[in-house]
Amino acid sequence: IEVELLAKGHSDLGEAAPEIKASERRAAVAIADLEWREMEGDDCGFHYGDGTNEAQDNDFPTVERSRLQEMLALLGLETYQGQRLSLQDSLQISFDSMKNWAPQVPKDLPWHFLRKLQALNAEARNTTMVLDLPADARPAEKEGQMEEEIIYWDPAEDIAADDIYSFSELPTPDTPVNPLDLLCALLLSSDSFLQQEIILKMSLCQFALPLVLPDSENHYHTFLLWALRGVVRTWWSQSPRGLGSFREDSVVLSRVPTFAFVRMDVSSNSKSQLLNAILSPGHRQWDCFWHRDLSLGTNPREIADGLVEISWFFPSGREDLDVFPEPVAFLNLRGDIGSHWLQFKLLTEISSAVFILTDNISKKEYKLLYSMKESTTKYYFILSPYRGKRNTNLRFLNRLTPVLKIDHSHVLVKVSSTDSEGFVRRLRAIVGGVARGPCRRVSVEDMAHAARKLGLRVDEDCEECQKAKDRMERITRKIKDVDAYRRDELRLQGELGRKAAQAEREFCQLQWAPEPPEKYRVELRRRLLELRMQQSGQEPSTGLQDFVVGISSPSTSERQYFLRWMEWGLARVGHPRLRQPPETLLALRSKLGGASDFSEPFWPEPLGVEHFLREMGQFYEAESCLVEAGRLSAGQRRFAHFPGLAAELLLAGQPLELVDGGTLSIPVRWVTGLLKELHVRLDRRSRLVVLSALGVPGTGKSTLLNTMFGLRFATGRSCSPRGAFMQLITVAEGFSQDLGCDHILAIDSGALISGASTSAGDRFELEASLATLLMGLSNVTVVSLAETRDIPPAILHAFLRLEKTGHMPNCQFVYQSLHDVPAPSPKPRERRQVLDPPSDLSRAAAHIEKQSGGFRTLAGLAFCDPERQHVWHVPGLWHGAPPMAAVSLGYSEAIFELKRCLLENIRNGLSNQNKNIQQLIELVRRL
Repeated sequence: IEVELLAKGHSDLGEAAPEIKASERRAAVAIADLEWREMEGDDCGFHYGDGTNEAQDNDFPTVERSRLQEMLALLGLETYQGQRLSLQDSLQISFDSMKNWAPQVPKDLPWHFLRKLQALNAEARNTTMVLDLPADARPAEKEGQMEEEIIYWDPAEDIAADDIYSFSELPTPDTPVNPLDLLCALLLSSDSFLQQEIILKMSLCQFALPLVLPDSENHYHTFLLWALRGVVRTWWSQSPRGLGSFREDSVVLSRVPTFAFVRMDVSSNSKSQLLNAILSPGHRQWDCFWHRDLSLGTNPREIADGLVEISWFFPSGREDLDVFPEPVAFLNLRGDIGSHWLQFKLLTEISSAVFILTDNISKKEYKLLYSMKESTTKYYFILSPYRGKRNTNLRFLNRLTPVLKIDHSHVLVKVSSTDSEGFVRRLRAIVGGVARGPCRRVSVEDMAHAARKLGLRVDEDCEECQKAKDRMERITRKIKDVDAYRRDELRLQGELGRKAAQAEREFCQLQWAPEPPEKYRVELRRRLLELRMQQSGQEPSTGLQDFVVGISSPSTSERQYFLRWMEWGLARVGHPRLRQPPETLLALRSKLGGASDFSEPFWPEPLGVEHFLREMGQFYEAESCLVEAGRLSAGQRRFAHFPGLAAELLLAGQPLELVDGGTLSIPVRWVTGLLKELHVRLDRRSRLVVLSALGVPGTGKSTLLNTMFGLRFATGRSCSPRGAFMQLITVAEGFSQDLGCDHILAIDSGALISGASTSAGDRFELEASLATLLMGLSNVTVVSLAETRDIPPAILHAFLRLEKTGHMPNCQFVYQSLHDVPAPSPKPRERRQVLDPPSDLSRAAAHIEKQSGGFRTLAGLAFCDPERQHVWHVPGLWHGAPPMAAVSLGYSEAIFELKRCLLENIRNGLSNQNKNIQQLIELVRRL
């Protein structure tokens, strides 16, 4: 392998990398890692000829392989090295979902971390273990201690003070694991989609994100481009003319100044603490990067050295909070640059400036830095000379001055007596000065390109991912104008689709009329059949055909890759994003004069994956209608397999539309066909509980469901889809008997219920009908409220209508604070006020629903005892001011308690009668 690489030219290794096999690329990385040793004349154990250097040939790889494999075994992850841990595995509901448990052994740590991260809990990185031992099992010397003992590692117990940077023995079952080791081990054991989910949740918690994942066993470091693609951020963008607006974009595509912080040999100063101080506005420091002063922060890293982390600063438009006027990226290399030369080389090629923290500059470090003489990157040194050799440092710095093009302003000194706040201000000034000047600006995609040239593996380069990307680009490159594309390529959703949906709605309503005129019924049936025949006469467009091929791939991974690429690709070509501050719809409604009747949403519906699935549904609906009418034989069907494709997507965790956002109706044949296919695939595990979330857009219902169960419903970050969506949650087989169901079907009402008043006519009637439908399908309904008395009229009427049917779901009313002030726990009287609507609304509701005796209040209708937990007050989502705010711990804990209560109600049978899929199909038809 070495001869072949050298024949291609060692200096041109990056260009050769795509042409050579995977084993050769690993060797290329190993050679690059050892370059710095060769500069000192050290042969590094590589001997050509008789191979007499036996002692050094295998020692290094064997030790590292053992360290990684033992860490995976310690955490119980060794079984996931072949079949990787999937996103669906991590989201299953089990016994542990109902309790706030603490890890007791290292094998609990990965699952504890995933559950905390799913709940956006800021304490997810804490790997403290709690032992709960019976009295006779405790060691004799600990008899007087508490039953629950928190175990911390004391660095003084195992290694000497002068060996603080060396590896210790691997953790034992009684020793907490370094959080960075846990993260690396979990990412190495996860598939691409779970990696993406982990990083997305970490970004919401404002944790630093892994960029280069080390694999010390194989020297096969991975650049995590795909894993970062799902991270989208919003920030204040200031134009040169002084006019500002909010901008939303993927962090992977945004080109920003980038600053790297690295350690050379030993440093008394902590890179991570300095970075946290730079990123934190005001006096509130957020621990974005894990550091040595945190609990467990001093635990030795076993497999995480070589990890490169990335974090960003994003401006908010507030002068008192904005440390920098534009987005800035910060990189942090874990470990010494001498041991991780390849990663350091990458950072020098992608950074605007590199800050090197060290106490000593020796001959070895001097030669290492001298090799960077061709680099155009700016270099800064942060020294602690009192701990190092001051004169030696000065001598080597003087030699490096012309080589690295630095002067005295590039050398900073920080000792224990240095004013920390003043030092951080100086660092911010340097970063700001470099960013304002002509400096290198790179996106994560640009970084990945540089990583490929150096021989690093990029996670996105796998064949399945690239095939899916190519298919997405074939579809999206034809989209020049979204409206024109919908009109020309998604034809069945246009005027024909709207007229057919209206005819279907009228035909359904006729079934409940006392004595419908037969002539009108026949005419309506004829009109509907004519519309369906016109739809059936159309051919699927090229774009739709490519989409169907994409979701028909026999490879589950390729289907998933394709759907993710489609989501991002369509977001890039869709309507321009909102350029106004990200306010809730309730706030915007008050600015529009308090109007509560949105006959049309005031934002354009974005083009999304759901539009292609709607088109498939319309082809299936039209064909099924003709088969029912005898105009088409079953053998002539072309689209009968469409529901099966959609059912596979639902099983894989893709949210699917239940209520068509274009026509605001349920395509009954399509939905029932999909559910039938789902029933076939689930076989005996088809017992369902249906959980719905209703509320006005902007009240946080989608975020609530996503946080509670790890779902993927669209949030109000930009233009949300209008329809109601459903997503399937699997219950672990060992827990399904106890819970009483095999799956939970979660339904998000989306933007269907805008809060239209009873005087809004057809719009209100439509909203009330849709609310009745969604609640009628549900065993459990969560009503999300932004204000304690802001219960939408449509939902009040849904309660009245459902009382007539005798079907009333278990209801939980969730008041979510839209501000950063924690909401106090309500008193029983206040809880009752939430469930008692104003008297004028009560009378109006009773009049419209023609109920004698008036409206009895929600407390009576929903069987809500105000003394019990039917009303929840949830603190604000953010701790601080976005975009640099993290999810508040109070929000995360409150949502977990709500989840626990919902699952407890389901287990205790308080959620109405659970149903199987066949019963759900019949309920859809009836409602």
